[in-house]
Amino acid sequence: MKKLIVLACTALLCLSAQAASEAQKAQQEKMKTCNAEAKTKALKGDARKSFMKDCLSSGGSASTKEEPKAANANCEKMAEEKKLAGAAKGSFIKKCGKKD
Repeated sequence: MKKLIVLACTALLCLSAQAASEAQKAQQEKMKTCNAEAKTKALKGDARKSFMKDCLSSGGSASTKEEPKAANANCEKMAEEKKLAGAAKGSFIKKCGKKD
């Protein structure tokens, strides 16, 4: 009877260790993905820390939070190409951002 209890406890310990190992592997994969994305975007300092925090807490890519920023950057580039400045530039960017 004691051998059966010891065997059952050992089996439970092995299963829990395996589950922890799987969770750890998933976290490592998420970290690799977020790191690669941060490197691709050439983020540094506080911007990188913020991105990594968002990416890791969201369970994957933080690109959904970055999309408005990318759209805004695209609108700013378009405004520069049109040589807009001041209030005209601000108005253009605001309208452009709403389209995206």
